[in-house]
Amino acid sequence: MGVTDFAPTWFLPIPDAAALHALGADSTPLESSTRLWRYFMLVRLLVALGLTGWMLWSYLHTGTPLWLLLACGVYLFSTAAVLRWSRPASADSFWSIGWGLTLWIDLVFFGLLQTLHSGVINYMPLFILPVLLASVLGPLRLALGSAAFATLVLLFDALAGDLLGPQQATTYVQGAISGAGLFIVALLVHQLARRLGREQAQASSHRAMADAQAQVNQIIATGLSEGVLVIDARGQIWHANPAACAMLGAPGERPPYALLPTLPAWPLLSSWARALLAQGSHMDCTMRLPRPSQEALQVQLRAHINWPAPHSPAQPACVIFIESLRDVEARVRNEKLAAMGRVSAAVAHEIRNPLAAISQANALLTEEALTPAQQRLSTMIGQNAKRLGRTVDDILELAKLPARPDLALPLLQLDAEASDIVADWQAINPSSNLVWQPGAPATAVHFEAEHLRRVVINLLDNARRHAPPNATPNAPALQVSTHDSPDGVWLEVWNAGPPMPDEVEAHLFEPFNSSHSRSSGLGLYLARQLCQVYRAQLDYQQQTRQGSNGHCFVLRWNVRQNPNEGRLPQLDFTL
Repeated sequence: MGVTDFAPTWFLPIPDAAALHALGADSTPLESSTRLWRYFMLVRLLVALGLTGWMLWSYLHTGTPLWLLLACGVYLFSTAAVLRWSRPASADSFWSIGWGLTLWIDLVFFGLLQTLHSGVINYMPLFILPVLLASVLGPLRLALGSAAFATLVLLFDALAGDLLGPQQATTYVQGAISGAGLFIVALLVHQLARRLGREQAQASSHRAMADAQAQVNQIIATGLSEGVLVIDARGQIWHANPAACAMLGAPGERPPYALLPTLPAWPLLSSWARALLAQGSHMDCTMRLPRPSQEALQVQLRAHINWPAPHSPAQPACVIFIESLRDVEARVRNEKLAAMGRVSAAVAHEIRNPLAAISQANALLTEEALTPAQQRLSTMIGQNAKRLGRTVDDILELAKLPARPDLALPLLQLDAEASDIVADWQAINPSSNLVWQPGAPATAVHFEAEHLRRVVINLLDNARRHAPPNATPNAPALQVSTHDSPDGVWLEVWNAGPPMPDEVEAHLFEPFNSSHSRSSGLGLYLARQLCQVYRAQLDYQQQTRQGSNGHCFVLRWNVRQNPNEGRLPQLDFTL
């Protein structure tokens, strides 16, 4: 027997069950109805076994007709065949093969037993089985129809008995009451089955949606750069994303949660979270987290208490966001620099026109016959106008840095270009004690010549301002050198000087940060931005050379450029 038609109401409409299955629900209404169907088929098989066994015993001892034994045998075979080979399927017809092999066979067979063999045993309770089957797995009309069929059988049995011999009216009353009971059972059980089916479908839908939401939350938490840690009042870990594990010093990208309580930072975080849960308050703080085999990490913690709904068995949890203090400071600094760049560029444009008018007026004034005092004032005006003009030029240069240098650019021979830059700078500053040490004669790099000149001259001017005045040929105040190795190419500008304080070094490349009263504080910042455009790195190091402490700015290209390449990669640069 192949797949038969069957119409359980629990999985109507079928698309809803398929949608739930697509969402990942473990148990859909379709699967639940299939299990109920198998339970009913198993009960039918047990009833058939009981009836067949009883008829066999009666045939051997009391002379029950053989046809009853054969009918029970056929019924037993049909129930076993349906249980073994038949599967439920959706169908709208009450007269489908599925219902015919289950419900209608039961009603007809039990009706024959009740009508033809009721003198020995009352088979009325057996009608409960098909009525329950139709009520639970079928539509309401089918359930009421099966109850009506059973009631008609009981009334016909009472009428047949009355025709064969006078009977009391209680026989009709008993049949009517039994039929009414079957109607009540069919109606109530069907309503309960529909209600349970709706609740199970709703629960499956909610569970599928919760699972989908949990997967989305997992993806979001995994992609966050800040750590997310969820702890309950007992100190149990509910969730920890990879960033949190890395900040705590856990090995691997996704270590087991059981490993986190063994880390040195766990007692601090756990006790802090439990204290917040006990107080029921949110809090932000800064904490130094010790890490195994690593330097302690200064972090900023933000805690939020997640309270469950009233009368909910769920426990409150503390959600902790962990962010490195260095990352926080870097983000604030970048936001400040971006805002400063936009405002400064706008201000510079507004300053340029009045500044040009002041310079022209001062130039016209110098053509007149001036007293020495007026000459000094005019000179001061000219010097400060030039200084302000350089500041405006620096600000505008920041605003128009090449965002996409994708045009074909010449390859610069590093030593040759650096030698020309150093020679030109020495011609302007002949008193500077500078030593030039070329070390990359065959190395070419991608860099706009004018931009490289601007970077190196800026570094040289900065080094000259901070170099000691008492330098000697054996201990020069300034050194410029290049180096070439398989790891990369370096250009270094070194000057002697005392060690730099840590707080000054931390803000060395920030704009408008300078210890010189006549400097705009944009030189180093502009130099680093230009280097980043050409995929180079500009860093600062404290170095000791020839027994003298000093400061070294290192311009580095990670790999040597291929002379056959003539095009820079596409870059995105935003001020």
